Amino acid sequence: MRLTGVSPESGWTGLSVRTVLANPSTRPGLRLPGRVVVVAGGTDVPVLRVRLGLVSTAEPDDPEAPRRLVQFHQATVAEGFVLRAGRGRSIPFEFPLPWETPVTVSGGVPLLSLRTGLRTEVTVEPRLEQGAMVPVFVHPLPTQAHVLVALDTLGFSLRQASLVDGRLPGVAQTLPLHQRWGFWVAPLYAGPITELELIFIADPASLEVILWMDRRLALAGITHQSISRFRVWHTGAERRDWVATVDAWLRAAINRHAAAAAHADWSATISESAHVSRPPDEPIHPGFGLGGTAGGAGVGGSGGGDGT
Repeated sequence: MRLTGVSPESGWTGLSVRTVLANPSTRPGLRLPGRVVVVAGGTDVPVLRVRLGLVSTAEPDDPEAPRRLVQFHQATVAEGFVLRAGRGRSIPFEFPLPWETPVTVSGGVPLLSLRTGLRTEVTVEPRLEQGAMVPVFVHPLPTQAHVLVALDTLGFSLRQASLVDGRLPGVAQTLPLHQRWGFWVAPLYAGPITELELIFIADPASLEVILWMDRRLALAGITHQSISRFRVWHTGAERRDWVATVDAWLRAAINRHAAAAAHADWSATISESAHVSRPPDEPIHPGFGLGGTAGGAGVGGSGGGDGT
């Protein structure tokens, strides 16, 4: 399958830009092969740089601000050449995708709320010519897919997936944004928590899984949030019991959430498991600004403390 993005011919340079992907489906950490074809009009065009960038719509940290288009990763594929009048040039590329690239396909189905495109920028002083964006379909890493399938097996339902334009404090990241997966809580776990958000931070060796839990009692004016972090290696993922692993993570995180809650009478622990499970992996010690808990009466209340 080949997808092509074509820009309208520029009225200033007569330059047209066409981007072709050999296969728009990919995964984080892989290279995206394709080529950029630039064709000059009636005059010579001095091209300073041809650059590709991954672009998506992200939500700002401020919930009141509107969503905006963010280019979160780029790479230069050619620079410093003159395109003669009426001539064209084909520039092959293998665009490297960061390991933290947001996933846009889950269970083989594109996430309609989250789309990513590859944008071509051709710098011709004093202007910047932009080719049309080509859609890119990013499938999850095997470890990410195993976690998502395990949550589905345990009864969680995907509510939304979104990008947040901002870094997580205390978490090693290479991108200026992160992806959040929101789930409807499964019945077994629904007493202690009412909301679950999942964040993946991947690198070449491992996957960090951040579980962001919330318990809200609107009538009582009580809210309590807690964050737990786990790490799993990519190697040996196919031999792991993922349902047992994720269930163990959830129970460890929920019990930690309940123990630190300011109102323990409404935040019960999980004493039973949907599956026989080994002990959970050791949680990652929370970094500054992320980890621990915050809870109390009202939305602005706080309590609890750091912990693992």
